Amino acid sequence: MCAERLEKKKTIDLRKKHIGPSCKIFFSHDPIKIVQAKGQYMYDEKGQRYLDCINNVAHVGHCHPDVVRAGAQQMEVLNTNSRFLHDNLVLYAQKLQATLPDKLSVCYFVNSGSEANDLALRLAWQYTGHKDIITLENAYHGHVSSLIDISPYKFHQLSDAEQNQYVHVAPSPDVYRGKYRADHPDPATAYADEVKDIIHRAHEKGGKIAAFIAESLQSCGGQVIPPVGYFQQVAEHVRKAGGIVIADEVQVGFGRVGANFWAFQLQGEDFVPDIVTMGKPIGNGHPMSCVVTTKEVAEAFTFSGMDYFNTFGGNPVSCAIGLAVLDVIGKEDLQGNALRVGRYLTDLLEKQKEKHPLVGDIRGRGLFVGMELVKDRLKLTPATAEAQEVIYKLKEQHILLSADGPHRNVLKFKPPMCFTTEDADLVLPSDENGHQYHSGLVHNKMSTQGVTQQTKQTKRLKT
Repeated sequence: MCAERLEKKKTIDLRKKHIGPSCKIFFSHDPIKIVQAKGQYMYDEKGQRYLDCINNVAHVGHCHPDVVRAGAQQMEVLNTNSRFLHDNLVLYAQKLQATLPDKLSVCYFVNSGSEANDLALRLAWQYTGHKDIITLENAYHGHVSSLIDISPYKFHQLSDAEQNQYVHVAPSPDVYRGKYRADHPDPATAYADEVKDIIHRAHEKGGKIAAFIAESLQSCGGQVIPPVGYFQQVAEHVRKAGGIVIADEVQVGFGRVGANFWAFQLQGEDFVPDIVTMGKPIGNGHPMSCVVTTKEVAEAFTFSGMDYFNTFGGNPVSCAIGLAVLDVIGKEDLQGNALRVGRYLTDLLEKQKEKHPLVGDIRGRGLFVGMELVKDRLKLTPATAEAQEVIYKLKEQHILLSADGPHRNVLKFKPPMCFTTEDADLVLPSDENGHQYHSGLVHNKMSTQGVTQQTKQTKRLKT
């Protein structure tokens, strides 16, 4: 624990002095100082409780006692690197692999989603002997240099950015706002054909495809749900060109989508990627991540002649924590909870769409849900300022939510997996007659012209 509890102003002053200014925080206009968290709730320095709808890192709940105990007990016994034999590494790898298709059987443990995706690229380059990478529009895969190159979500923010010649950007398979929409007879094929065309153009210029990488469900890109069949067809085109497929599950894995343990499985049993990367929820906030691949890809990496070693990846404490997280997911049926509560939350949000023109689209799977706000449902004009106002209104009611997507107009729900129907009712409360109270998320004053006018004081939620 921190030896000293600072005044909030002092914390802010020290942050401004010693922390890089590019390191942004939530609610920058009036930041919250969090000093404690448990389950799906976070507490500030005054003891005020906030409902956390943001945190897909504290996957099984903040400070889950089983996870905390597993880490503390292992730390008392041994923590060393994976160049010494220890059982936790192989036991965790075995248990993790049991959640995946059989062909995905070899694990590399690292420390963050960025490390995992960077290693996935290295595996792909070595296995194929090719260089070119296909990524998706609005994708984000991590903060290291190799991943900024394949993250349009980041590099498009730079006016003078020069795209890496080996990186090719395919349209996001967004059937709401994208090139091919829900009224298209076969959006999956249409979007997959875009990838096929990229491959053809790359070959014309002498390029060779190493990999296609995509989040199984795009998160920062706006909670995008690809049409079923898209990844199967993309995989066929990419593999025919000599490349492999990388599924980034850093944001959406470990049962969050409810119907399946891994989001790529939503596409069907006939789609199995060649590499899966995972992070964030894997350690419930402990810095841990993993790359899982096939024996063939792993053996090719060995043939490079370069040993792979990661000082902290797969250490006994991390693996003990990872084992505890998997145990809790099973013991508390958190995947089933994500399915049930996610449906309940989505139904509540759909009711708001029926009543408020500002709500353009509701989309999601399990506890991965997005609400896109638009000023005009035909033109799909992004309601960016309105989304920010909603977020700050919710903050006043002690509910934490954030917005993302290329226009920052998609309210995204990715709460801890212990989120309940009662929590959903806090976000979207109803009276006994079933009429929605003004909750800050959407309200009667919201219109297609915006919400800059003064609104009445909201009904304060009990905490």
